[in-house]
Amino acid sequence: MFTKKIDEKIRLLFLILILFLIIIILKVIYIQLFDYKMLNEKANDLWSRNLPLAADRGLILDRNGVVLANNITTTSLVLIPSQLENKEDVSTNLANILGISKDKMDKHVYKETSIERVHPEGRQLPFEIADKIDKLKYKGVYLVKESKRYYPNNEMLSHVLGYVGIDNQGLSGIELEYDNYLTGVDGAIKYFSDAKGNSLKLSDIYVAPQQGMNITLTIDYNIQQSLERELNNIVSMFSPDMALAIVMDPNTGEILGMSSRPTYDSNNYKKASVETINRNLPIWASFEPGSTFKIITTSAAVNEKVVDLFNDTFYDSGHVIVSGTRIGCWKPSGHGMQTFLQVLQNSCNLEFCKEILINN
Repeated sequence: MFTKKIDEKIRLLFLILILFLIIIILKVIYIQLFDYKMLNEKANDLWSRNLPLAADRGLILDRNGVVLANNITTTSLVLIPSQLENKEDVSTNLANILGISKDKMDKHVYKETSIERVHPEGRQLPFEIADKIDKLKYKGVYLVKESKRYYPNNEMLSHVLGYVGIDNQGLSGIELEYDNYLTGVDGAIKYFSDAKGNSLKLSDIYVAPQQGMNITLTIDYNIQQSLERELNNIVSMFSPDMALAIVMDPNTGEILGMSSRPTYDSNNYKKASVETINRNLPIWASFEPGSTFKIITTSAAVNEKVVDLFNDTFYDSGHVIVSGTRIGCWKPSGHGMQTFLQVLQNSCNLEFCKEILINN
């Protein structure tokens, strides 16, 4: 009887162990078949670190494909603090090369982070500076590719093109208006390390950056070049406070050239005053053309045979009422009877008003 009870307990225990083992096996199978992708991604997120690779902005071109805004490749300094050995030496030497204080460099070297971008001192470094850093061969010190905007024609079309900031973000002009299209997708070099920053023996992964979209303007480079030259001549001859010009195709409304003075170099916009870089005068300095536009309306009227300059006559009494508003001629007593040619010569507001009302 006693032996029988022991056998039953053993069988029950054995059954529980088998059931527990089956549950474990089923759980492993479930993880391998259903949860593997999610768990693998989470593990990679814990191990992987990214060295950023900046994408080029899209080009800005004139109507014939001439490049107005391009990119040049520079390098930037990135640190992995956990990999740095002899941080004092690293901080001292990097500070000397970059021309900054050691205290400022210490804030980057001793920062408790997985990746530290040395900003702004280590951004868009000249070749000679980057070469000096590269020769140090310090572990944990990396030079990564970075794109820098470059305007090959310097001051030409600067207000139209605008400029970008240190992070390649559009801040003015076309660069700002179409920033979403011009901005590319950054890439990265993915490497793997444990929580302490020790490198894991896994292959690095290269994710290529994607350049932004190109934009083609209606601007004609040759026309723009002529426009810039003539504006320079005007400034040289007359020293005006401002000068501006627009060239437009009257058949389509396309802007073929646009510029103004004062201007600035988009490559070095920080050297210009805020007023200069923020005022695209052909757009900003709008004004009423007044009587200077009468020659345009007269030309149109003659061309369409609406008026005869020599035979059509008009009487100027000095004022006219339009929709309840009294509009007067610049000569209060009026010019009396005139031919249309005399109307133009006298710049008579009243007769131009009548002509517009009659033909509308």
